[in-house]
Formats: sequence, structure tokens, C-alpha cells
Amino acid sequence: MYIESFKLPSPMEEERVLQEEKHTCYSSFYPFMLFPEKGLPELTFEPITFLYGGNGSGKSTLLNLIANKTGIPRETKYNRSSFFDTFLQYCEYETPRYGPGIPEGSRMITSDDVFDYVLNIRSINEGVDEKREQLFGDYLDEKYSSFRMQSIKDYEKLKKHRDAARLTQSEFVRRNVMHNIPEKSNGESAYAYFTENITENGLYLLDEPENSLAAGLQVKLKQFLEDSARFFHCQFIIATHSPFLLAMQKARIYDLDSAPVRVRRWTELDNVRAYYELFREHAGEFE
Repeated sequence: MYIESFKLPSPMEEERVLQEEKHTCYSSFYPFMLFPEKGLPELTFEPITFLYGGNGSGKSTLLNLIANKTGIPRETKYNRSSFFDTFLQYCEYETPRYGPGIPEGSRMITSDDVFDYVLNIRSINEGVDEKREQLFGDYLDEKYSSFRMQSIKDYEKLKKHRDAARLTQSEFVRRNVMHNIPEKSNGESAYAYFTENITENGLYLLDEPENSLAAGLQVKLKQFLEDSARFFHCQFIIATHSPFLLAMQKARIYDLDSAPVRVRRWTELDNVRAYYELFREHAGEFE
């Protein structure tokens, strides 16, 4: 455990700030006025804690507040309102009394981070494909042409000529192209992003990690996160509505769709119940 709790401004503190700013021309005081009606003064955490809720429920806002207050870095930018820093001044967090504090390797991972990574992999692979097509032509040119070395400047061309003469076309291409670039589906690349960026001894804030992942990969991610918390001293705070992730054992789940916010079992959540009712209705088709 690296963080035990996170406290939000009290309704009285929010009211005082808004009274001081009521003469201004701002049309929105976000993130003020978002949480008082939810009755959410404080979050307490377990090794795995979920923030569950629909769009606009505040789960991503809570992750951003926690990240900023604790100094946990994130890659992609996000919209900050004029009152975000003021709101942060009234937030507090507690770490275990004899704990290590927030580890250096901690980070926030958003769906935008994963999406950018997938796009980069795709562009690299497209470049590899283009290079491969070019090498097919080079192979035929070199294999059936004569070559005579004129100077040391021709050494690299000589090597390519000899390779074409003694190698098959596929071997020639493999030797001359970036064959170590993984050619994965978007979902596989997204899953790989988590396994490559989540290491031991860290606090990780994950914002809808299920995006870009098919059901099977969500199950794999669930197992990976459970193992990371259990065996590799990681702590997770995850914003999600994925039933596959919410099924993690011994996780605490805050239902941000309820007012006041309640801690619930995953089987009580509306999104999970919708899946359950659908499959129960069609249970005969699975038999």
C-alpha cells in the first residue's frame, strides 16, 4: 500500500470558495460542485480499488486529482479548468505511516496513452512493410546482376550482392529489415503496453484500461493486474466499467453512479447486471 486515502473538499469549503468567486464571469467552476451531491468526502484504498461509473460520473476527474496531488506523472495532456488548482489546495491524501511513500516509478496510464502507442506501432509496421517491398525488388536486382567492386565505397553494395546470391528471398529481406518489430493486432499492442509499463513496486492509476481490448484480452489484463498486486507489490486505482476487470478478487469498488456513493460488490453494479441478464435470457443457446 502506497496511498491509504484521498480526501476531497468538504461542502462547506466548496461553498466558501464559490461565494468568493460568484462575482466572476465564469460559467463553470469544475471540479467544484461535482462531488458534494454524491456524498463523497473521502476515498479509502485497498491494493486494488475501482472507481465505477458512467460518463460524467467523475471517475476520471478523481484519477487526475489524485495524480496531480501526489505528483504521479502522466503522458497525455488533459483539460484543466481555471479552478482545478484551487480545488487541489483543499484535497489531502495519506500514505501508510511506516510505508515507503509514493514510489518513483508510479504513473497514470490513460486510454489516450495506449491509443498513441498503438498508432506508433502501426506506423512503424507500415514503414517496415514499405521497406520489405523495396527489398523484394533489391533482391531480384542484385541476384541477377553482375557486380565489380571499384573502391572501398562499394563495400556495402558488395555485401548486399553476395547476400542476394547465397540467400533465399525471405532470408535476404529478414536480414535487411527491422524484423524485430512486433506485428500485433491493435488489441495485442494495447495489452503489451500495460505489461511493458507496469513494473514492480509502483502505484498505478489506470483510466479505462479496457479500451481497445477484446474480452479475452481484458481477462488476461485482469490476471496480470491481480498478479502484479499480489506478487510484485503494486497498488492500483482503476476507473472502469468493464465487468471482466471489476471481477478482481478482494477489490474495493466505489459506485459513482449512486448518490450517495457506495462501496458495492461487482455483482451489484448496473453494468454487470445488464450482462448477467442478457446471458441468463439466452442461457439455453449456450447449452
